Amino acid sequence: MERESGEQGVTRVLFCGPHFPASQDYTREYLSQYPFIQVDEAALDDVPRVIGNYHLCVVKNKRFDSDIIARAKQMKLLMQFGVGLEGVDIDAATKNGIKVARIPGGVTGNAASCAEMTIYLMLGLLRKQNEIQTSVNQRKLGEPVGETLFGKTVLIVGYGNIGIDLAKRLRPFGVKIIATRRSWCLNSEAPLQSNGLDQNGMSDSLVDVKGSHNDICNFAGEADIVVCCLSLNKDTAEHHG
Repeated sequence: MERESGEQGVTRVLFCGPHFPASQDYTREYLSQYPFIQVDEAALDDVPRVIGNYHLCVVKNKRFDSDIIARAKQMKLLMQFGVGLEGVDIDAATKNGIKVARIPGGVTGNAASCAEMTIYLMLGLLRKQNEIQTSVNQRKLGEPVGETLFGKTVLIVGYGNIGIDLAKRLRPFGVKIIATRRSWCLNSEAPLQSNGLDQNGMSDSLVDVKGSHNDICNFAGEADIVVCCLSLNKDTAEHHG
């Protein structure tokens, strides 16, 4: 699968690990008409050995510390096909002249997907999905008794793209939404339109109680459900470490 480096005019792209295979499958198919771009994948344990042969890398689940980055002598870009970059030593990459990038969830559908999965997990936990399956297998009906999402208080920690999409979907369930973020829009009292935004295109009006990251502990004490939508980076790690 691997080809020796040094081929003139060929840009080599590496996908790390077998997980989320649709990412490399789609990329390989999309770039199949461009012979000057080679798309490979490597097992996670093999990445340190082969990384020096590549110009671009989609990191996925691989953690890139300073040692691995130092081996990436030809690397121009470390890319995450989603949002999280917590596995990449960005300072080390920058010192080695390597750019680091991600794809914001708000423009790819990833935020909506995460929001829907969050609600699925909420409902599954409240309705005791696993226990109910056991009861059904034992031909028992009506137990255990689950709970409704209606009337619950949900804390969204980190009101960004995913948090906003989650709030939009939670509204019809009749929950109280409290949320934290670094800063809020000044005018957030305007009525909502059908798309969940106010007349200024903002989403702050979806939230019943707003706070900063300093309010997280107090808000968590009021919440039935806590959803963490924070990116893991220096600011969030140091603040909550």
